Amino acid sequence: MAVSKAAGKAQARTRAANTLETFVWQGTDKRGTVMKGEQQAKNANLLRAELRRQGITPKVVKAKPKPLFGSTGHNISAKEIAIFSRQLATMMKSGVPIVQALEIIAGGQKNPKMQKMVSELRSDIAGGSSIYEAMTRHPVQFDELFRNLVRAGESAGVLETVLDTIATYKENTEALKGKIKKALFYPIMVIAVAIVVSAILLIFVVPQFEEVFKNFGAELPAFTQIIVNASRFMVAWWWLVLLILASALFAAIYFFKRSPRFQHFIDRTVLKIPVIGTIMHNSAIARFARTLATTFKAGVPLVEALETVAGATGNSVYEKAVYRIRDDVSVGYQVNMAMKQVNLFPHMVVQMTAIGEEAGALDTMLFKVAEFYEQEVNNAVDALASLIEPMIMVFIGVLVGGMVIGMYLPIFKLAAVV
Repeated sequence: MAVSKAAGKAQARTRAANTLETFVWQGTDKRGTVMKGEQQAKNANLLRAELRRQGITPKVVKAKPKPLFGSTGHNISAKEIAIFSRQLATMMKSGVPIVQALEIIAGGQKNPKMQKMVSELRSDIAGGSSIYEAMTRHPVQFDELFRNLVRAGESAGVLETVLDTIATYKENTEALKGKIKKALFYPIMVIAVAIVVSAILLIFVVPQFEEVFKNFGAELPAFTQIIVNASRFMVAWWWLVLLILASALFAAIYFFKRSPRFQHFIDRTVLKIPVIGTIMHNSAIARFARTLATTFKAGVPLVEALETVAGATGNSVYEKAVYRIRDDVSVGYQVNMAMKQVNLFPHMVVQMTAIGEEAGALDTMLFKVAEFYEQEVNNAVDALASLIEPMIMVFIGVLVGGMVIGMYLPIFKLAAVV
């Protein structure tokens, strides 16, 4: 235990010694031209020496001041990780040593969190850690799939090729997720706005009409009376309605994240929704095929690859199915036979997998499957957008327009009597 603590302290000291700090500097070149910039270095003295080596006489070298409200920056996105993978792969293919490549990448980051993480990777690797070990200390940014691919690439000596493959994989999966989010975000936002507008009408507008209706001294039409009763309820209990909606939303998110059964129920229900269910099916198949193809191509053993792929499908129904496929493959089944048993994958996917296994080109066939289903998702999302727009217009018309008509019905009746 004492040895372990001593080793940990020594590693911490090594990391601190290798940590880069961002400095802003100003100086003059040999012609007397004023130059300024921003650069990372271990300390100000080393940066001054580096500037003199480049023919610049430093006048001011100081640590970059932190913003007034902190420099935490936004969280590191999957897109930033994809760009990082592409940059690192390009530099390594060009012959740039990995420590220097990471230093260059860190200096070009605008997100402070991303800059800090890349600098820590550089420090760990400069201190003797492998790239896989350095990335293991950042499990949120580098998931199990990413780390396993890097480990396989390091072992095979083809890390730059694997990083390039990872970048392509992440770009494609993020584009696919972006398409699906875009398709679902628009109708949800429009419906939410329509509900908010209706609530405002019930709480603030309808009571004004009710005061007018009292002067008529006549019985209100049934439809108008329903709206008036709804308005009275909203005026009296709007806080309760808001509390119930907020609690329901919080409970749904809480149980979705913490209860596997509830998550499985939601995922299974979503797959049964017309049109949207088809998109989610195709999306899960595309992600399964591309992830398995990427891991298998990188040299990860098939059983281990399937275990990694399970969590990348984005749906717990498919996740359980992939775990079952992994168990079947581990006892000697072919992948296509195991896929057939779970009864989730279309016949075409199973047959293409079988052909790939027979020809010894499983990764190539799975890439083709991924491309086909990604295109299917793109086409379905475009079709969904065209289908949803008129349905949304009808929904808003019925909800808001019906309320307006209900308010004017007594006035129309009064005009008819007169």
